[in-house]
Amino acid sequence: MTKSELAKQISNATGVDYATSLSVLEAFMVEVKSSLEKGESVYLRGFGSFILKHRAAKTARNISKNTTVIVPEHDIPSFKPAEEFIGAVCKQNINL
Repeated sequence: MTKSELAKQISNATGVDYATSLSVLEAFMVEVKSSLEKGESVYLRGFGSFILKHRAAKTARNISKNTTVIVPEHDIPSFKPAEEFIGAVCKQNINL
């Protein structure tokens, strides 16, 4: 599903016009990105959490050049689904 299709689905489900639902969806995405840039997580009860995961520095290999590369430590955005979300999508109860 694309962003446009999602906005259409929201518009149909809520009765709000498409342009409004698209702008709300855009604003949501901007706020999630902004929060993660500040190092803050976004928690949506029953849906999941947008969090930053810290990756330690590591040594990797560039196979094509047969060289060693140092990958510095960094943060990476991640989504952790809530148990309700997993149960609805997977149609079974999975304990994480």
